Amino acid sequence: MARKKRIGLRTKVAVMVSAVVLLVLLMLYFIFRNQIIPQTRHALEDKAYTIARTIALIPLISEGLSTGSSREIQAYTSKITRRNDIMFVVVIDMNSIRYSHPDASLIGKPFAGGGQQAALRGGESISEGQGMLGRSLRAFVPVYTNRGHQVGVVVVGLSLERVEKLVRQNEWTLVAILLSGAALGACGAFILGLEIKRMIFGMEPADISQLLQERSAMLQSIREGIIAVDDKGVITMVNVEAERLLAKAGIAGNGNTRKISVFWPELRLEQVLASGEAWQDQELELNGITLLVSRVPIRVNGEIAGAIATFRDKTELVVLAERLSGISVYADALRAGAHEFMNKLHVIMGMTHMGLYEELQQYISGTVSNYQNEIGSITRQIKDPVMAGFLLGKLSRAREAGTELTLSADSYLPEAADPQTIHELITIAGNLLDNAMEALEGRAVKAIGLSFTYESGILSCTIQDSGPGIADQLQQQIYVQGFSTKGEGRGFGLYLVRKSVEKLGGRLEVLSRGVDGTNGTGATFTVEVPYVVKDEESI
Repeated sequence: MARKKRIGLRTKVAVMVSAVVLLVLLMLYFIFRNQIIPQTRHALEDKAYTIARTIALIPLISEGLSTGSSREIQAYTSKITRRNDIMFVVVIDMNSIRYSHPDASLIGKPFAGGGQQAALRGGESISEGQGMLGRSLRAFVPVYTNRGHQVGVVVVGLSLERVEKLVRQNEWTLVAILLSGAALGACGAFILGLEIKRMIFGMEPADISQLLQERSAMLQSIREGIIAVDDKGVITMVNVEAERLLAKAGIAGNGNTRKISVFWPELRLEQVLASGEAWQDQELELNGITLLVSRVPIRVNGEIAGAIATFRDKTELVVLAERLSGISVYADALRAGAHEFMNKLHVIMGMTHMGLYEELQQYISGTVSNYQNEIGSITRQIKDPVMAGFLLGKLSRAREAGTELTLSADSYLPEAADPQTIHELITIAGNLLDNAMEALEGRAVKAIGLSFTYESGILSCTIQDSGPGIADQLQQQIYVQGFSTKGEGRGFGLYLVRKSVEKLGGRLEVLSRGVDGTNGTGATFTVEVPYVVKDEESI
């Protein structure tokens, strides 16, 4: 179907191009015909006039007419007729009597064909006429003596048949020129078409149109703002997301065809055009909005042809990262629970194969009892089901890592009115617990204490560990994004914790103190946030 469509398109284009070429050729034909054909006739008329005027100035002609002698006139005009390839030269006196003629027997007889009256009155004229030699185009020029007295007329005739032949020859020459031009134009168009097709990678017009539509739809649908400029810094494209973010920052209006240095000078795309260097993931403040911007040059055949900037609202990216972090915490808790469950299944399967049914019964009873006690303890103290499920998963992971994770006996967490609050609390507790378990790796004593306290609309969460603690000089740097003492690609956990605490309008504090209460041993993180309970009466 696509191939038939392309063939149909090619045929349509070929017909349209042929029609345009034919129309142009017809217009050129009529224009040149109306210009060149009359010029051919005028050129012949000028030739007849020129010969007649030249002969009329010869003294021999005026003297012969004055004396009535025709012999010298006949000899001279015969010579002129042969050398100038004309039909005839006739000299007549004031009575229209011939003094010369190609047919010598007609000398002395009246001029036939008419048209000499204006010349006999002293004027020049040209006309067509039928004479003894056939139809001719005749030029009449008066002859004067040295004293200015008119003594006769010179008539120069050109064969009309030959004039028409020359006109037809010029007409066919014109047709041949136009056809040759059409053929050369067609060859040039064919070669140009091949070159253009090579430049557009062999695509058909329909392919280019579809590609352009797809590109436009793609650029307008992505969640990043895009601004492109040419090599002179003039904006060539602004997508919908870019317009939204700029409007959010207070920059309104259509930026297309405007200088980027005027429309958005802080973007500094002119520097990218000048240096050819790309700038990746840089923060840019714009009227209270923090954007994460990347700017790269556009190169065509090694030359900088423009530049493009992509940007997103950093706040939106942080929200996305926090959501991903929360999902990671949930997934990690589920993985730990599933891993512990599989370990228990392996124990049950092994004891079944060995036939230790009595011991198996005791093991299952103990496991169920411990699990029920653990679930009962968690659900009694943690009323929010999402947080309760999260803590059960963390308890399983801690056991898997050989760490004792203890929820204090006086902990209490009522169900939150806003699910987003629990999501932020899970981000906070999850990252703090993960950091605590990592800090305990290789330690002889692995203990983590967790407590929740709710009072007067404030929820307090405390996490203590028996790890090495945090140096005083690092306690302000640990919240900086990307800062970590554990190597590259780390340093996001405490940064997300701080962001979540700030989002909830709370407070975060760290002390270098462990579960045993001694200074310099372990670390204690305390978080206090406003907390709205779902049902105050149930507390």
